[in-house]
Amino acid sequence: VLPLVSVNQILLLLLVLTVCAILYNKVHQVPLALRNETVDLESPEEVEEEIPVVICAAAGRMGAAVAAISSIYSNTEANVLFYIIGLKTTIPHVRKWIENSKLKEIKYKVVEFNPMVLKGKIRQDASRPELLQPLNFVRFYLPLLIQKHEKVIYLDDDVIVQGDIQELYDTKLAPGHAAAFSDDCDLPSTHEMVRSVGMQNTYMGFLDYRKQAIRDLGISPSTCSFNPGVIVANMTEWKHQRITKQLEKWMQRNVEENLYSSTLGGGVATSPMLIVFHGKYSSINPMWHIRHLGWSPDARYSEQFLQEAKLLHWNGRYKPWDYPSVHTDLWENWFIPDPSGKFKLTRPDS
Repeated sequence: VLPLVSVNQILLLLLVLTVCAILYNKVHQVPLALRNETVDLESPEEVEEEIPVVICAAAGRMGAAVAAISSIYSNTEANVLFYIIGLKTTIPHVRKWIENSKLKEIKYKVVEFNPMVLKGKIRQDASRPELLQPLNFVRFYLPLLIQKHEKVIYLDDDVIVQGDIQELYDTKLAPGHAAAFSDDCDLPSTHEMVRSVGMQNTYMGFLDYRKQAIRDLGISPSTCSFNPGVIVANMTEWKHQRITKQLEKWMQRNVEENLYSSTLGGGVATSPMLIVFHGKYSSINPMWHIRHLGWSPDARYSEQFLQEAKLLHWNGRYKPWDYPSVHTDLWENWFIPDPSGKFKLTRPDS
């Protein structure tokens, strides 16, 4: 038999525990909404997904990069992080331009591209030397320049974005695909433009089918090409498939065997991508890459079509900051003058 004192002590302890339990419930019995709010405040804040956008800032066309960035930033509420890629000599200029304009609000990183990675990989081509500029090949090296992101958007500098960049970022990539591009046969409205300026939109226009190495690929010359001026890329797949190494292999073969040149389709950076990504890429919504605006100073799209477009691309020789060029008003909407005065628009009255 337990002594009476021990029983009383146990009862007293139980009573104290019961009172504590009641008080605890009273204190913590707050309305559900407040309770959720309290939990939210205590849990780490949910970070909005970052959208990395890569754009090159090249000497002599820095105003293009600025206009592209300005158009993206003005048309989205998304959390965009701009990676501005430049050479050592051009980086101070673009930094000053951003910091001394309304673009100082953007989130950005300036990354230096070392052209030494291209040593021995580019065949000198006198017909269009501007296509051999080192920054044209930045898209080959995305995983080396952008470290922490799974998905990345790459844009040529001669574009403006009229839609919400979040839409482009949400492009679905099929399993096993390292990138999404726009097919050159994807939009009926552009076919007339392509015909009128004599532009090629098949592999025949980019690769030299007289060469055995090209014929050995087994790719029909009438296969639709794609345009790598707008890319949505999966970095994990890119690294897994060693895409950069594959592209470099074809660059080196071209140096040795002259498999493609800028006298063909107009881009020594496009041809290796056509080979490496053949049959292994996803598609971008055609309205997210309306191109060929720079192929002729005479060929024009309808205004209504251009207003519906999400992204406009002045690929070709006739750039909207130069003269002659077409649809320059749409581009100039987003241009921000250079505070240093170095970059100037070329206009008929200038």
